[in-house]
Amino acid sequence: MLNEVVEVVIIPAYNEGKTIFEVISKTRDFAQNIMVVDDGSQDNTASEAARAGAMVLRHKVNLGKGAALKTGCDYAFKNGAQKVITMDADGQHDPKEIPSFIKALEEHDIAFGSRKAPRSMPFVFKFGNKVLTKTLRILYGVTVQDSQCGYRSFTIDAYPKLRWEANDYYVETEMAIRAGKKKLKHTTVSIETIYADRYKGTTVLDGVAIVFKMIGWKIWR
Repeated sequence: MLNEVVEVVIIPAYNEGKTIFEVISKTRDFAQNIMVVDDGSQDNTASEAARAGAMVLRHKVNLGKGAALKTGCDYAFKNGAQKVITMDADGQHDPKEIPSFIKALEEHDIAFGSRKAPRSMPFVFKFGNKVLTKTLRILYGVTVQDSQCGYRSFTIDAYPKLRWEANDYYVETEMAIRAGKKKLKHTTVSIETIYADRYKGTTVLDGVAIVFKMIGWKIWR
């Protein structure tokens, strides 16, 4: 069960056994409740997360980032959480930003992380993120500085309005679209991002698929 605090950090993870222990260890300096959703990993992600002191929920098979986040959020809000912070398992997100995400919810329903683009960020991802963010603004009138950043926070009251259908990386975009449609109060938290040699996340093909999904949502919904 969750400890009696209102904030829960939710970390979706797939084959992140090499990084998850360190990520959780650093996060423990800023959050009491840490939940890892092991999305059908084939390595030691779950055992390393448990060893680091996190609560671990497990999918028997890999369902995708969106599904893992939904599993974590559903559980957290049903068990006393009032606010959740979502962050990645690969070490890209610095846990020291957690207090900023919590504070942002004092006056807002949702806070979106916005990555400062370091030189180490691959050009293709800088360009792709700009395209996705601009497409989101043109189609839906939603102004989010970094639509694909998975570091964000939101409240229990906002969650039913945000709760997404996407099981894949479209989750970040769908969440932003729903926030705009439901006129939720949102803000931006500027964050530092560390890019390792091994990049995991939205690929070029994922980006193309996201654009087509955004267009489809605009036409059919």
